[in-house]
Amino acid sequence: MTSPSNNQQSHNSSFTIAVYLVITGLSAACGLVIEIVAGRMIAPYLGMSLYTWTAIIAVVLAGFTAGHWVGGILAEKPSGQARRAVALSLFLAGIFAALSLILLRTMSGPIIQLGLSPVPTILILTTVLFFPPSFFVGIPSPALTKLAIDEAPGRMGSLLGAFYAIGALGSIIGTLAAGYLFISYFGSIRTILTVSGLYIVMALILFLQDRWLDGKPLSARTTALPVGIGAILLSGTLLWGTGVKAFVEHCTKESAYYCIRVIDITRDVGTPARSMVLDNLGHGANLKDRPDTFLTPYVEAQDALVRSHFKDRSGLHAFFIGGGAYTLPRGWLARWPDAKVSVAEIDPDVTMLAHKAFWLPAGPRLTVIHQDARRALTQQPENGFDIIVGDAFHDIAVPQHLVTQEFFALIASRLNNNGTYLMNVVDNGTRPRLALSIRKTLKTAFPIVELWRPLGQGERQTFVIIASQNATARDTVQSRIDPQSSWHRIDAGELRRLEIKTSPLTLTDDFAPVDRLIGVE
Repeated sequence: MTSPSNNQQSHNSSFTIAVYLVITGLSAACGLVIEIVAGRMIAPYLGMSLYTWTAIIAVVLAGFTAGHWVGGILAEKPSGQARRAVALSLFLAGIFAALSLILLRTMSGPIIQLGLSPVPTILILTTVLFFPPSFFVGIPSPALTKLAIDEAPGRMGSLLGAFYAIGALGSIIGTLAAGYLFISYFGSIRTILTVSGLYIVMALILFLQDRWLDGKPLSARTTALPVGIGAILLSGTLLWGTGVKAFVEHCTKESAYYCIRVIDITRDVGTPARSMVLDNLGHGANLKDRPDTFLTPYVEAQDALVRSHFKDRSGLHAFFIGGGAYTLPRGWLARWPDAKVSVAEIDPDVTMLAHKAFWLPAGPRLTVIHQDARRALTQQPENGFDIIVGDAFHDIAVPQHLVTQEFFALIASRLNNNGTYLMNVVDNGTRPRLALSIRKTLKTAFPIVELWRPLGQGERQTFVIIASQNATARDTVQSRIDPQSSWHRIDAGELRRLEIKTSPLTLTDDFAPVDRLIGVE
């Protein structure tokens, strides 16, 4: 018969192992929450692209890797020393998670101002912000697994499986919780502070458990002193963060897709006006009392090209890929009383703010579809539109599924016989590889594809592409707002020279390397 002391010892071991399992799973979940939220945190500063996500994932995994290695070394230490080291690592993970909010505001400017190309800038900033918390949260897993095996050596195989499984399960839960719960309902700042608090709570639990297992009273100075120091450090971090406004929301509205900012530009333009910024890129500027006056140069150029192709037709039916501030849809609805506009805008919060802050009127002539533009366009009737306008971006790049041969064939099928497709593309001014590749791809669906460029912009330019059955009647579009600004159609000779220099691609659903073509140099 098993003695009571053995039963008690077995119960204590099971409880200790359960604590280790919970901390392992919860710390893994918190680590993945940090990884997902990291993208949202840096988007207002660096945008969101393939390069940003690649850097975030690589840096976080590098932190986990280094942390696991150090955790393995600590696992060889005596049990008490290993437990205290893990508690300290969790505490430091919480401190550095909270510090990332402060470092983001204080370090992003100096790092960006170094003038490095985008990839090194992204890597340096993500390393400064997210390597330390990822490193410290990587330490507990191997050390706690070894401590659990020490509690029940005869169950080594099952315990190894359990700890691997709980770590993977925690990562899954953390990913889902960040994407579907925390960002949508808490926002980035409160999410990071929640994770920071959880790290510190786990550190405290593990530290108190260590005191209990070593038979030391919880009221002893050796217990109270570390807890007091931890509380002082955390309070100081929070107070310092408040002083540099690190914990003040950066966004007017943080949606499931963007950090949305509404910026009042009335003082700059002399009449009531606002600009919408999604992450770090402007997506429209609206004048309250002049809806068909367009401040953004490429929007003004698109409007002028449409007026050139359709002249005085007032009953136009247009489809917009992306809403943003709804600048052009709002202007056309105001100018042409018989016009109808359909807009595919994936983010309902963008539309809500367009109505609330950008004077977009509701009415039967405006149809908004809150889903991906390609899916929305598939559901539209063939030959149903006079104009389709492509204006969807993440960071400065067009989503790749919206620039492929297959998508442009879909667009052509949704336009009527004299229909026109317009889009804007941000690219290198001297080597516009992406713009030329999009033009080449559009040529598979349209007989005439023109590339328009502004005069006077820098290395990074916004091009306007127009695809139609007929050529534009003029070669130059003059701005009605800025007499010094104009747009010019690139002639055939220059197009040939640029194509020889850049070797544009035909983009397909299988291969559309938008981020590479847009250039990172």
